[in-house]
Amino acid sequence: MKTLEIEWRHLEKDGRTCLRCSDTLQSLQQIVSQLAAECASRGVTVAYRETRLPPERLPESNLILLDGVPLESVLPGAAASENECRSCGELCGQPSLCRTVTVGGQTFEAIPAALIRQAACAVAQCC
Repeated sequence: MKTLEIEWRHLEKDGRTCLRCSDTLQSLQQIVSQLAAECASRGVTVAYRETRLPPERLPESNLILLDGVPLESVLPGAAASENECRSCGELCGQPSLCRTVTVGGQTFEAIPAALIRQAACAVAQCC
């Protein structure tokens, strides 16, 4: 049986994360359970894990890896970038830049479930 490994890296300070990472978490919770059910019938299990990052690893925050490959590397025409995140700035006590993903000219600060699903299906070929 094949396993699709989904890892989500995010800033966590004093048990809190930023708003955009909180939104990404909601998307992940929604899509991981759907993928697990859908892919099981095709012999693929879904393994999900979170990696909590300290402030010094902020550039990795809100990164989704699918079998070790960044989500934006799997989606056609997608790219990672960054912009100011006031929520992380408040957590870290200084202005902070956070990862974004741009697809089709649209920039996403929080990663929507549809993009996670599209990337996971491309990697695992189970949906």
